[in-house]
Order: sequence, then C-alpha cells, then structure tokens
Amino acid sequence: MEFIVPIIILVMAVALLTQALKVIRQQQVGIVERLGKFNRTLDPGPHLLVPLIDSVRYTMDMREAVVPFPPQGVITEDNLMVSIDSVIYFQVVDPVRAAYEAQNYIQAIEQLTMTTLRNIIGGLDLEQTLTSREEINAKLRSVLDEATGKWGIKVNRVELRSIEPPATIRDAMEKGARAERDKRAAILLAEGQRQSQILSASGDREASILRAQGERESAVLRAQADRQAQMLRSEGEAQAITTVFGAIHAGKPDQSLLAYQYLQMLPNLARGDANKVWIVPSELNDALKGLGKAAGDLLSGASYGSTSGEFSAPKKIDVFAEIAQQKIEAEGEAGRAVEQAIAEAQQMEAGRQRRLSTGAQAPALDVGSVPEPSSAPAADEAAEQSTGAAPEPQPEGGSRP
Repeated sequence: MEFIVPIIILVMAVALLTQALKVIRQQQVGIVERLGKFNRTLDPGPHLLVPLIDSVRYTMDMREAVVPFPPQGVITEDNLMVSIDSVIYFQVVDPVRAAYEAQNYIQAIEQLTMTTLRNIIGGLDLEQTLTSREEINAKLRSVLDEATGKWGIKVNRVELRSIEPPATIRDAMEKGARAERDKRAAILLAEGQRQSQILSASGDREASILRAQGERESAVLRAQADRQAQMLRSEGEAQAITTVFGAIHAGKPDQSLLAYQYLQMLPNLARGDANKVWIVPSELNDALKGLGKAAGDLLSGASYGSTSGEFSAPKKIDVFAEIAQQKIEAEGEAGRAVEQAIAEAQQMEAGRQRRLSTGAQAPALDVGSVPEPSSAPAADEAAEQSTGAAPEPQPEGGSRP
C-alpha cells in the first residue's frame, strides 16, 4: 500500500505532463481553446498547455490543397446535358476563420462550385462550352474567391478536367468531325490536282513555245539556206549563160549553124507520151530557108558530065571572105541607120526651137496614132552584125524575151 500511492501520483503527473506538452508540425497551426473558448493559435514547434483547461481543438494545414469534385450534370443554353469534372486549388490563409466561420469548408466549396458552374454553363451553348474553358475557369475562380474570402480561404486556381456531352451528341460530333476531315482531304486533293494541272499546262505551254521557236528558227535557217542556194544557183546559171554567150559570140555563128541547132531541138520538142500537140517557132521557117539556101548553093556548084557521067566538085567558097563581106555590109547599114536617126533628131530639135521662139504650143502627141517603126528588127540585126555577134535564138512561140 505504501508504494501504490506514489505510483498513482507518478502516473497522474506523467499524464498531466503529456497533456501540457503539445508539438505542432511544420506548415500547421493549432487552435487552442480554454474551457471551450478560443484562446490562441500555436505555431509549429513544442508548446506547454494548462492541463485540463487548455486543449488543441483544430489543427489547420496551411499548405495549398487540391480537391477534385465528382462530375456534375449541367444543362447548356441549347438544352443539352453535359457532365463537368472540376478541380479546385485553394489554401487556408486564416486558420481561425477557417475553423469557426464554416462548419465544413470543403463541402461548402464543392456546393458553391456546382451552383456557379450551372449558372455559367446555363448561359452558353454546347460549342461555346467546349471552346471557352479559359473563360469558364476565370469566372468560376472569381466567384469562389469572393465567396470563400470570409472563410479565410484563398482559391488560387480552378480547372475543368473534362466536359462530357451525351453519347448521341458525341456521335454527331464525331460524324461532323469526320465529314470535316473528309472535306479538308477532298479540298486538299482538288487543290493538288489543280496545281498539278496548272503546272502541266504551264509545262505544255512552255514546251509549245519552245517548239514553235525552234520551228521558227529552223524555218528561218531553211529559208536562208534556200536563199543562199538559189543565189548560188542563180550565180552559177548566170556565169554559165555568160560563158555560153561569150563562147557563142567568140565563135561567130552564122545562119546555117542556127538552123542546124533548131533541127537538133525538134526531137526534144516531140519527146514524151503526153506531148500530143507541139508548137513550132516562127523562126524555124527562116532557119529552114537559110539551111535550104545553103544546101542549094552547095548543090548548085556541082555538075555532071554530059557523056561520061562524072561528078565535078563544086567551086570552093572562101568562108572567111564571105563573113568579112557580111560584116562590112552590116556595118554600113548600121551606120546609115544611125545617121538617119541623128538627122531626124536634129530636125525635131530644130522644129521645137522654132515653136518655142514663135510662142506656139507643141501639139499633143497621140501615142496610139504613132506607127511602130518597121525598121527596128533590121536595125537590131544590123547592129548585131556590126558588133560581130550572132543573133540569139528566140524562144518558142515566136516572141523575143
């Protein structure tokens, strides 16, 4: 019995000491009540209380808290039910007011969040609700911060984790999104085809332009080559004609040679299956007459013996002497023609001077009444014979070039 009382006293002292010593952890605040009334707050660390009088009623956590709220059904302006899941980030700034102003501030924040969401979402349609999360978060935070300020709580941030429309709306949205994607794909495909056709047309146009330029340059080069070829061919023909003409004049042909040349050209005129009709030039008659005259002169010089029947050779003709004689005669005729033309010109000039001196006007010359001089071919032939050149053969048809 002697040891029981000290043991009891010791146990009671330990119990009182345990009640009197209170340790508050970091980022926590203790609310001390004395006899049921708020007395003071305890900061982190050890504290001594009055046993049986003081007690730590609340221990408030001063750290920022994250409280997720379950999905809430909200009706939009276009009468569609959506389910919204939200998260609240808050912090206790006044532990005394948080302990005594609200019985359960977490539940109060949840109910306030629900009513505020319904108020905000009720003024928006579904599309605005899905695309205006930042605006909804800002409005919700402003309302909650104003309402929880008197509770000693600071709402730092509000987030809408998900907005779930009804299943039918989701299917319609998926179909619309699929149709939009198909439309974009079709637009991109059409744009690609259009660009491809534009590039192909541009390439064809450039190719056509280059091809046309090449053909033009080729045609120009061919034309230049043809022109040069024709020029060279013409120069060759001119040189050939000049050479032949010089050779003919150097050889001094007579009428008999020209007649012989005409006779050689007759087979060429009649050559060919399609030549049913062919024209004989008018000069051919004169050539044949000259050839016949030359042949008659040759035959007239031949004689037969009356008795013996021997053939005697014709008299030898001096060809050079005949040509010289013809040249002298032609020069004489040409000189006479020139003198006659000079005399006529002098007479016409004298008459004109007389008319000018008397003041009389010259009568008008009637071109149609002036007869063509008949001696022009003879004068030309005489001039050609005076220069020692044989007359050129006239082309078919009897006309001179």
